[in-house]
Amino acid sequence: MKKENIYNEAVSEDDGFNAGDGYPSCEGQPCANMADDTGGMSDIMTEDADSQQFSDAEKAAADPSADDALRAEIDQWKDKFLRLQAEFDNYRKRTLKEKMELVQTGGRDVLLAMLPVHDDVERAVAAMEKSDDVEALRSGVVLIAQKFTEALRQRGVTAIEVTGKEFDPETSEAVARFAAGDEHKGRVVDTVQTGYLLGDKVLRFAKVVVGE
Repeated sequence: MKKENIYNEAVSEDDGFNAGDGYPSCEGQPCANMADDTGGMSDIMTEDADSQQFSDAEKAAADPSADDALRAEIDQWKDKFLRLQAEFDNYRKRTLKEKMELVQTGGRDVLLAMLPVHDDVERAVAAMEKSDDVEALRSGVVLIAQKFTEALRQRGVTAIEVTGKEFDPETSEAVARFAAGDEHKGRVVDTVQTGYLLGDKVLRFAKVVVGE
């Protein structure tokens, strides 16, 4: 009991002491640790922020609508891609078929145009076997040649006229050169084989003799 009284008296004497400058005055009350209080507040704020972020993540994970929307958009683009690929494949097949038909039809049209000429040639051959009239036979052959030329013209095939003109390597092929004087130098003096154009493109080059 004596020791307890002495301790109580010591504590009572320390309650109102003046510590001097720079020492916190607690006015007779036990001083709190300010550093510990601040640290405690910081930890609480950090825990609150972490809890908020975790809560947002939980909400995003718990909401399946975002994943459903993304999956629906992916399916939509995939469907568009497959449709476009199928359309392109159909277009490629259709174009190839049209080209093949165009080639076959073009050849068929040319052959049909040549058949009447062939018929005229056969009749001319039969007439030559029965007739000695050279003039009549000559006229018949001329008519057949004109008919054949007209059939080619209707198909866009025209002869290249080069005789007497300046030699043009774009339309003609020089097979020989002939000393024809200065006035015919560099010009076509004779056509060995007629050249033809199909539209504006060379179908066959003319074989010519060029003067020098």
